[in-house]
Amino acid sequence: MTAQKIDGKAFAATVRGQISDHVERLKSEHGITPGLAVVLVGEDPASEVYVAAKHKQTVEVGMASFEHKLPADVSEEELFALIDKLNADDSVHGILCQFPVPDHLDERRVVARIDPSKDVDGLSVVNAGLLASGEKGLVSCTPLGCLMLLRDQVGNMSGKEAVVIGRSNLFGKPMGQLLLQENCTVTIAHSRTKDLAEVCRRADILVAAVGRAEMVKGDWVKPGATVIDVGITRIPHPDKPGKTKLLGDVAYAEAIEVAAAVTPVPGGVGPMTIACLLANTLTACCRANGLDEPTGLTA
Repeated sequence: MTAQKIDGKAFAATVRGQISDHVERLKSEHGITPGLAVVLVGEDPASEVYVAAKHKQTVEVGMASFEHKLPADVSEEELFALIDKLNADDSVHGILCQFPVPDHLDERRVVARIDPSKDVDGLSVVNAGLLASGEKGLVSCTPLGCLMLLRDQVGNMSGKEAVVIGRSNLFGKPMGQLLLQENCTVTIAHSRTKDLAEVCRRADILVAAVGRAEMVKGDWVKPGATVIDVGITRIPHPDKPGKTKLLGDVAYAEAIEVAAAVTPVPGGVGPMTIACLLANTLTACCRANGLDEPTGLTA
């Protein structure tokens, strides 16, 4: 039986609709507009495209969007002064500094400067610690998006065996923590894992995030498993000279013949990242104002 394709683009649109409804209620009932500030340093073309997409979607759900573009040679002192100003601004509920930044700036120091309650990327050690201890924080957007897709697809995950391939601070570790909170039995696998294919075959839920194109073959997948593919690799397009093609970490054509459901690349996890950035901004706004958090949009 061919697996179901998990349509992340459609699901992200549904999430944005929920966010828009909640934002409208905040405005009408409390006179509050959630605000997201994005800081872009330099002129990286890919970052500029991504920031433009964030701005567009932020405005579409009714939030306030604050864009700050700084020159590539901006000093750490100047960047930190802007972040401090945004930390103190009550109209700003979420702050995101678009990475990568120029080499003279330390990304870890930049993240640490952002107020953890406004760290809507969920990257600070404070938010990582809150997640690890089971307390309320802001969760990194891509793992949160994967969790939402899994809740929708699998439902109750209690007792399921989950394998996450990849142990990065950005994704693998928080994804493992989120699955533990859902009462899964979690294995975080990586490059040193012995017999990785056999470990993957145990998984009811398999999440791949290593950045190696089509590394996970169909015979690595347990029949009936749910597969979430986070990897993105660009290769020269085999049929279109001068063009590129996106591949995930999972050999999709093979996995879809075995699994119960698989996310495609593109169109799977990717669209959820900005949707969850908006969800985190909404959550941060509600917490800052002592209001009920949006249902189904948090960990």
